[in-house]
Amino acid sequence: MQLQHKVYEDIFAIFCSAVMVALGLSSFKAEGLLTGGTAGIALILSHVIPANFGLMFFLVNLPFYYLSVKQLGWLFTLKTFIAVTLVSMLVENMPYWFEVKISHPIFAALAGGLLIGVGLLVLFRHKCSLGGIGILAFYLQSRFGIRAGKFQMAVDMGILTISLIISSPMITALSVAGSVMMNLVIAMNHKPGRYQTQTTQISAQPAN
Repeated sequence: MQLQHKVYEDIFAIFCSAVMVALGLSSFKAEGLLTGGTAGIALILSHVIPANFGLMFFLVNLPFYYLSVKQLGWLFTLKTFIAVTLVSMLVENMPYWFEVKISHPIFAALAGGLLIGVGLLVLFRHKCSLGGIGILAFYLQSRFGIRAGKFQMAVDMGILTISLIISSPMITALSVAGSVMMNLVIAMNHKPGRYQTQTTQISAQPAN
């Protein structure tokens, strides 16, 4: 039987995840890198129109909340809305609290992708996402068993290909590396039934 998280566990997890994702996105921004998902769309739009990333990230996610409410429920949607709002606020205010200085863009891509991936993984564990493509990926995995990491990686590659319009091939290549790192974390650690099955097997073993 799968144990449900308590409210305070969800709150703490969402806060921790938002901080990790915000740090990862800040690492990307420091080197001019892009990412996939709605965060990538927001970064691209913030380069094209005069609006900051936090506002664009919040607005891009709004249409996906309808799918979230209809298919995944109000609780999932509320937690996702809180996570998106927190990340939007943290990324915009991070320069006032934390100065990101990275000596090499390759490290920015890999470390940033790792931070975002771990943050998303924690959110998925707590029946939550960062909106947009994450909502769709979570729904497809829950409903059809399509792996969230693989689906999100395919979408991210498409978004990063479009980013060639506004960035150099080198920046795009590093952005792809960061996206691969992020999605590898999710794909290798967010497999349906893996941890529930192990827990059931352990609990089913007779005590000595």
